[in-house]
Amino acid sequence: MKLSLIMILFFLMGTGFSQQIPQKYFVAFTDKNGTPYSISDPQAFLTQRAIDRRNAQGIPIIEEDLPVNPTYVNEVAATGVQVYTRSKWFNGITVRATDSSVLNSIRALTFVQSVTRVTSYNAKKSEAGGKFRIERDLYRKNEPHKILIPGTVQAFNYGPSYAQIHLLNGDALHNLGYRGQGKVIAVLDDGFMNVDINPGYDSLRADNQILGTRDFVEPDSNVYRQDSHGEGVLSTIACDDPGNLIGTAPKASYWLIRTDDVNSENIVEEYNWVVGAEMADSVGADIITSSLGYSSFDNNWMDHTCADMNGYTNPSTRGANIAESKGMALSICVGNAGGYSTCVDSPSDAVDALAIGAVDSLGHYASFSSTGTVNGTYVKPNLASMGVDCTIASPDNSYGHASGTSFACPINAGLMACLWQARPTLTPSQLYLAIEKSSSQYAHPDSLLGYGIPDYAQALVYAGAGIMSKVVSKAYPNPFKDSFTVSFDSNVSGSLDVTLFTITGQAILNTKENIASGGGNTFRINGLADLLPGMYLLRVTSEGTSQNFRLIKIGE
Repeated sequence: MKLSLIMILFFLMGTGFSQQIPQKYFVAFTDKNGTPYSISDPQAFLTQRAIDRRNAQGIPIIEEDLPVNPTYVNEVAATGVQVYTRSKWFNGITVRATDSSVLNSIRALTFVQSVTRVTSYNAKKSEAGGKFRIERDLYRKNEPHKILIPGTVQAFNYGPSYAQIHLLNGDALHNLGYRGQGKVIAVLDDGFMNVDINPGYDSLRADNQILGTRDFVEPDSNVYRQDSHGEGVLSTIACDDPGNLIGTAPKASYWLIRTDDVNSENIVEEYNWVVGAEMADSVGADIITSSLGYSSFDNNWMDHTCADMNGYTNPSTRGANIAESKGMALSICVGNAGGYSTCVDSPSDAVDALAIGAVDSLGHYASFSSTGTVNGTYVKPNLASMGVDCTIASPDNSYGHASGTSFACPINAGLMACLWQARPTLTPSQLYLAIEKSSSQYAHPDSLLGYGIPDYAQALVYAGAGIMSKVVSKAYPNPFKDSFTVSFDSNVSGSLDVTLFTITGQAILNTKENIASGGGNTFRINGLADLLPGMYLLRVTSEGTSQNFRLIKIGE
């Protein structure tokens, strides 16, 4: 009897203990009814810079842009959970609950659509810095180096960082004066250790190029006292230390946003990534660069399969597609799973993001760079950049060499900013096209390097040669449920031929639209509710000029 009683007590203690392990949940709302925010007053939730970016690209402000209803948030909080993040694009919030029994009260609220667990803190723990272990194992301090590479003509003293910019011919843009001025880059990562005091960022601080920071992992934390991965990433774009390291966009402005917890691997980090992208949108960022990737987690039930890496399914992937639809360009690393995986990580699989793989200084594929897919118009990775022995800054004020797609990605992102500075009227899709067309294997993409290594000097020519002028500026919303709208330049007139294809090339819809110059600027395609969810290709043709869009159909 005594033994049985002891066993029962241990069982009850164990049950109580497991219930007290705090976990996070994503609470999705059914609607935004009763919200105090209005599409007609976007200044209440978007900066003027964000509004101007949308206006310049003909992007409307829609219900998706409205913040979640604060009344709903307050009612959920009243159940006793702690609210961590709010996602307007996913119309929900991330909460932390100590006792899972409170979830029944949340589910009973009439405006709650679903409650999804997004952490598993009682599962196996990731090794600290585990996801970046390959990159950190390959890191080494700088060896003595020559200040200038013999036989080169440089307007700037790149020192050992010359190779990583010259491989993409990015120094040609710098020589023309395009160094990212006027562009805003949001860096989504795991922490930016000592960027506020590291001398390598002196010019960034002196010229007020760091516009702000935000931590979505620990809201009261300081991103400058967190992990150093984001600092190394940032250094390849933003440092301006002649003779040691000059980044690819040293005159751009930056938002430093922490969305990743290096000490664990949970799908909540993808939801953090989405709210980080939302913040980038709301403050008016032009470019998101993120050297984060998600595929496997501390608990296997969260894992993504390669079938999930289809361009539109996983949380961060969905967020990346929405981010591009708001007028931002995205450069995302594909991951370092080369040799043991056959797919890229999310969110680089997003159809509307540039996925960046890695090569060495001679342009050879880096064996660690994740491989992807070439399927018609769906190419992953899209591009490759130098990711072997890259020069980066360290939090201890030194410089060294590191390898990983984490560094290939921001090197490319900085040059995207320089190109966009030079050609400011481009839309993100036009920017992508110019870069892809300039790349080394544009005609024959493969699963290792995608379209290959960009030549940014050639991309500058493509972007200004008239071939980038397009009939259509945007198709939205993307993803869509039962209809979408196509917008076009007001000076376009005549007949437009519109065809919707499956990803395998089967035409499932064809229509002609007659457009008058100075007309309404849009037309709508309806009646698509019964279309199967998945990826589709929209082609709009006028007078022999075609533009293709990748569209995602989602279910109700």
